[in-house]
Amino acid sequence: MPSDTTTGAAAPTTAPVRVAGPAARRLGADDVVLTDGLLGRWQRRNTDATLPHVIDEVRASGVLDNLRRVAYSTGEPFRGRYPFSDTDAYKTLEAAAYELARHQGADSGSTASVRAFYEEALALVTAAQADDGYLSSYHQGADASVPPWSDLAGGHELYNLGHLVQAALAAARRLGDHRLLAVARRFADLVVDRFGPAGRAEYCGHPQIEAALAELYRETGHEPYLRQAELFVERRGSGLFDAAPFGPAYYADHAPLRDLETVTGHAVRMVYLAAGATDVAIERGDQARIDHLTRLWDDMVRTKSYVTGGIGSRHSDEAFGDRYELPPERAYAETCAAVGTMQWGWRLFLATGSAAVLDHVERVLYNGFAAGVSLDGTRFFYDNPLQRRPDHLDGRPADPAEPLRRRWFGCACCPPNVARWISGLQDHVALETPDGLTIALPTACRVRSAALSVDIATDYPWDGRVRVRVLDASTAPATLTLRVPGWATTPQVTVDGTPVDAAVRDGWLQLTRAWRPGQEVVLDLPMHPRLVVSHPTVDATRGAVAAVRGPVVHCLEQADSPAPVDDVVVHTVGAAAPAGEHALDPLLGHALTAHVSRRPAPSDDPYPDADRPDPDRTDPPTPSTTTQVALVPYHLWANREPGAMRVWLGHT
Repeated sequence: MPSDTTTGAAAPTTAPVRVAGPAARRLGADDVVLTDGLLGRWQRRNTDATLPHVIDEVRASGVLDNLRRVAYSTGEPFRGRYPFSDTDAYKTLEAAAYELARHQGADSGSTASVRAFYEEALALVTAAQADDGYLSSYHQGADASVPPWSDLAGGHELYNLGHLVQAALAAARRLGDHRLLAVARRFADLVVDRFGPAGRAEYCGHPQIEAALAELYRETGHEPYLRQAELFVERRGSGLFDAAPFGPAYYADHAPLRDLETVTGHAVRMVYLAAGATDVAIERGDQARIDHLTRLWDDMVRTKSYVTGGIGSRHSDEAFGDRYELPPERAYAETCAAVGTMQWGWRLFLATGSAAVLDHVERVLYNGFAAGVSLDGTRFFYDNPLQRRPDHLDGRPADPAEPLRRRWFGCACCPPNVARWISGLQDHVALETPDGLTIALPTACRVRSAALSVDIATDYPWDGRVRVRVLDASTAPATLTLRVPGWATTPQVTVDGTPVDAAVRDGWLQLTRAWRPGQEVVLDLPMHPRLVVSHPTVDATRGAVAAVRGPVVHCLEQADSPAPVDDVVVHTVGAAAPAGEHALDPLLGHALTAHVSRRPAPSDDPYPDADRPDPDRTDPPTPSTTTQVALVPYHLWANREPGAMRVWLGHT
């Protein structure tokens, strides 16, 4: 795939991130329509369940009331614990813009509800904005206890602006509605005046504004926005938050980004900062910066990412741990961190053309991110552990009605982030290149581009067959480029039923010819179940295995195991169960079959002498000691009764 590291005006697109320069154009919602695949089903669930639920909870939590108290001086106190709750409204507005555009002309109840929220929230945001452009309901009003700009570490005014900008761009690009963009630009202009080259050399405690300002520049061509994004990236690490709670690493402020050898500190903040820095580097043509960010990404993937793609191994400070510090039961792996990883990864792909980067984005998408929302779309995980012990709830206060995922959180960053990301999934599927079309993430969809328009039929990631039918070919010859994941070691491809001996180079399969409507390319990716091990330095999972098929990580839930999951030893893993065998259980419909035995009961002595026989040693299995269990996709766990769960299992 052609790399894109040039600068210049981008071609028009409705995608939330535009590719800088003429080499490629990211195809957005006007050009990519998800159909009957997993991503399309997620998007329909988002429309029917997740977004309406998020809207209800945003209303109930007082987010709109906080804006109302400022807009109309209601005299009501600020509701909520956190000063950045406005961002919940902005993320929800972004999702609403996508959904309203997708269903223009529809008169369903859910669409009407989304439209009502959109108009109400937009009106309140507009009315709450101060004369100088400032907007943060926590810091506004006669009774505000914390003045504007007095707490950059925790006040998050700039973080809020970042999500406001992204919502405004979605509304402008998808709905042709520039009302919110006018609000966002007034606030952004105030920020440029206050923090620009001649202003205060400060920045926000939570990165996010950097990527938003870069994208606002792409939309408007107003260079001060890009310069401000660059300033915020370059200033971080100057010690502004040395005395702030949790220490400077929490704010990605312990060292300049250019000097980092590994990602560290608060995981969400770090990947958001890296995403914004990647945007700035693309626009400035800063290859040294892109190379450094690529090294940081590679180090994160190799040494600080779980097998699910989750990041953040410490509940304390929601932070990255040390290299290879990846305990499964203590994985924080925040859902927002998964979104941030995908945001950064997509931008890095746009900058480098790396298929390997997309391999990891896909790992995050189908595992670390997808686990954050329930099968019905109305329950969420904030953190995403890879192991749940049988006594997990002992000694912890818990709502009996919510023993697993929860409807909402006091700090509600994750649910609206899920809604907005799923609403824009189609924007991460394809790129238009000058001579053809690149499919970055295979899924069932229709794609339209200048050179080549196609229909893709696939049940990926459950099935490895990707069928691409040409709908229109305007350029002859044209190149169809398909990503081949690194785990697919023996892919096969046919054109109109004839095998093609096409080489895969750096993860890309390119087919160039004079295409005709009706021609069909079939790419078969072998999806053999496999057992993977972790790096030997990951002490917590040494000697254990995880079951993976394609990009999907699996786990064992207690509901499917006759023995306690902590006692299970895996011997082999087999093909998925037939789709119709468990028609009533969507979890088991895509399960792997594992042959397992139960490890012998250990000694009562928790620390026996090393020279004694190993009580955990398991002899080779016999037919009488092995049994079959179902391993379900990790992202589907916790949709049944509460119980123990493990991704990493004992192995012989």
